Amino acid sequence: MGCMTASPGRRVLLAAPRGYCAGVDRAVIAVEKALEQYGAPIYVRHEIVHNKYVVQTLEKKGAIFVERTAEVPEGSIVMFSAHGVAPVVHDEAAAGKLATIDATCPLVTKVHKEAVRFANEDFDILLIGHEGHEEVIGTSGEAPDHITLVDGPGDVAKVEVRDPSRVVWLSQTTLSVDETMETVDALKEKFPQLISPPSDDICYATQNRQLAVKQMGEEADLVIVVGSKNSSNSVRLVEVAKLAGARAAFLVDFADEIEEAWLDGVTTVGVTSGASVPEILVEQVLEWLSQRGFEDVEIVKAAEESITFSLPKELRRDLRAEAAALVAERTEK
Repeated sequence: MGCMTASPGRRVLLAAPRGYCAGVDRAVIAVEKALEQYGAPIYVRHEIVHNKYVVQTLEKKGAIFVERTAEVPEGSIVMFSAHGVAPVVHDEAAAGKLATIDATCPLVTKVHKEAVRFANEDFDILLIGHEGHEEVIGTSGEAPDHITLVDGPGDVAKVEVRDPSRVVWLSQTTLSVDETMETVDALKEKFPQLISPPSDDICYATQNRQLAVKQMGEEADLVIVVGSKNSSNSVRLVEVAKLAGARAAFLVDFADEIEEAWLDGVTTVGVTSGASVPEILVEQVLEWLSQRGFEDVEIVKAAEESITFSLPKELRRDLRAEAAALVAERTEK
């Protein structure tokens, strides 16, 4: 289809903030720095972040993504993704004589520590999250005998605890804020003495991106969320947009996935991106829309973000030498 003539009636609402959060930025840079310092290959357990473009780009630079620790050859360097891993995975890496870099987002690490603390105090922990998500698997592995997964309000009725006076809820960091609180309200109705975590488990970036989408959803006929289908926080943005009033909302990895038919009858398009999406992908969507007459871009600003995280401490060591020493130690035995 050819380019449409620009019309003052057509506009784009561009969410701010959007894209990379501090934890994702840290994890991606960590892979790049590891490749730069130690050379390829650097093995990464699971996708470093849930974004197809990022994974493909790092693969071209020499990163190898694996699903299981056992797939990594002994004497190699393996990095744990931003979503975190269970303690058993660290044990697997040690048994496999692997040097490790832990790129777990510090906000996920916070939830892990909360789980350990409450388990040590013999609380039943109700973990709100999506079954099978890497972050949930990692957190559950910290205290498997104390944690029960609650996958939304519909799960609450079947939840059983040992002592209703010693129950706490924690959550995956990338959930819908509104749905999580709906689940918490249902849990509190069932367990009136339910304790909340010391601070929000849903990360600041997830909350801020949802807030911006809520603001734009009230005005947008169509919302385009740039992100991958396995990105929990990106999928949540689509849901939030629809609940906020957008007539339609779609998730795309790339601009060429947008369908022309989505623009039928549309004058206002909202655009945002998940917390693991590089800005270049948003720019490509804006260019695609501009070519079809949506040239007027207005920023919808929900919050300022200035948080940064330091890189994993392991990048300050000679991990190739450490890995070789681990293998040599096994040989000597």
